[in-house]
This record gives sequence, structure tokens and C-alpha cells, in this order.
Amino acid sequence: MTRRIVVAGAQMGPVQRADGRGATLDRLVALLEAAARGGAKLVVFPELAFTTFFPRWPLGRQDAELLDSFEPAMPNPRVQALFDRARELGVGFYVGYAELTPEGRRFNSAVTVGPDGQVLFKYRKVHLPGSDHVKPGQRYQQLEKMHFEYGDLGFPVARGPEAWGRPVLGMLVCNDRRWPEAWRCLGLQGVELVLLGYNSAAYDPNGGEGESAETRTFHSTLAAQANAYMNATYAVAVAKAGVEDGAGLIGGSCIVDPNGRVMAQAATLGDEVILAELDFEACRQGKEKMFNFAAHRRPEMYRRIVEQVGAVAPE
Repeated sequence: MTRRIVVAGAQMGPVQRADGRGATLDRLVALLEAAARGGAKLVVFPELAFTTFFPRWPLGRQDAELLDSFEPAMPNPRVQALFDRARELGVGFYVGYAELTPEGRRFNSAVTVGPDGQVLFKYRKVHLPGSDHVKPGQRYQQLEKMHFEYGDLGFPVARGPEAWGRPVLGMLVCNDRRWPEAWRCLGLQGVELVLLGYNSAAYDPNGGEGESAETRTFHSTLAAQANAYMNATYAVAVAKAGVEDGAGLIGGSCIVDPNGRVMAQAATLGDEVILAELDFEACRQGKEKMFNFAAHRRPEMYRRIVEQVGAVAPE
């Protein structure tokens, strides 16, 4: 069995607040088709791919626009065309979306879908950035803590189908990529391909002028490179980019190999497909030598990581 696959990152330009759901879905299908023409068997879309990044606004919990941004199931009739076209092409995909459970719980979620159009597994974002309240005087708000709950599924992995080489797949969403604990939880389950989408501001989302678009793009790429290397895994990190409802989003979508090298990276802030062929046997070098966890980890010395939240400096 070959353990090679061509994967695609399907970066999206901005999805404006006024854009219709149908037009956005057409863009997703077009990107899927372009990736398939390039030979891709697995396509990664961004975080919250079906809507604008609505956590910019303090919408009321029962606001009609907010409720319309959530998906009561995945798939559902509003997104079924993407699933149907993917199944016709024999292509799987990762896509981020706002999840509304039957119990009324709300999560920033993602699913990975196999080439048969069936959901392989689901992930709910753990590291929510921003605030649960409006910060007065701040030009842009980041209100994920207002609109979502913290993910409660942990960091699951799943085996991909034989047509993909049976890789161990893991998922993250946006800010999760900045937290090495998330990657290591996947690495400890033998992950070989991490799929993640993001909507990252092209400005300091916490206020001030301390971060530029260039710095934030550098940090985004750095996080994927460093963590892919330290867990001997491929990573596909995909943005929604450009100026969305007056607020900038970085691009920089990239595919990274298990040595931390960038194999492909987006050059624009618009709809763009990047492609790379992955050989999962390349993960063995790191997993069996430098990052042979069974041989080298010392978890008895890491208690502080799981017992402490904030930094505590010495007296």
C-alpha cells in the first residue's frame, strides 16, 4: 500500500457579512474542483468557512443573523452541495464551521470528511482567544468567548482511508496552533497529518499596535513549522484572508513537512489553492529518532504543564 497523497490548502479571500450563503458555497465548490484538477485527494478549508468572522460583533444570543451563522448539523441542506460534489470527485476535505448542538450549545468546530462524503471525525476548538465582553474604545473586537464554549472533545485522531495511505489524522482550529500542548496531544497519538483552518487578524486583536500583519503571518507560519517538526508530522494550515467587513485577515496558508520545511505557501490574500504531495513514510525519521517519545519523554517532570495556568515568577 502506497502511503502517498496529494493534499491541497484551499485559502479563501474574505467572506463579507452581506454575502449570500449560496455565493460562498459556490466559492468553496470551485476551490474543491480546482484542487481536484491539481490531483488533490484531500482539501483543507479555513475556520468558519461558510460565513464571515462574526465574533467581531457583540450580537445578541438570539440575534437572527448570529443564529443563521450556526450549523445545526454537518452536513445539512445549506452545505450539502459541497459534500455531494466532493463525493462525486472522490475527494475528502476538512472544513471549519460554527456548530449549534441539539441542546443549544455552541462551538467553533471542524470536521474531516472522507472521499465517500461521510464525516470521519469532529473537533471543537479548545483555545478560544479574545474576550467574553466588549472592550470599550477598541476598534476591533474579538468575542469568541462570548459566542462559543470551550471545546469538550479533547484532541482526537482518526485513521484516514486506505486510498490516502491510512494516515493518522488530527485537527486543530486557528488559535490552537499556537499552543504546543495541543500538538503534543496529537503527537502522542502518532499523528502524521494535522489539518487546521484559521481566521487570524492582520492587526493586534487584543488592542494596541504591537503586531503587524507581517509579524502575525510570520508567527502563523512559525507555529506550523515548529510544531510539525517537534511532532514529526505534516501540517496543512489554511486561512480566510483579505479585508473582511473592514477588518484585515492574514493569509500565509501553508503546507509543512515533518522536518518543518514549507512545501507550499499561498502568495495572495484571495481564493487560492496550494498543493503538495505527502509521503507519510517521511514521518518515521522524527518519530523513531529525535522525537521517539517512548525513549526520551520524562512526563514525571512535566506536572506543572497540566497543574498550572498562569505564569508564576519566583519571589
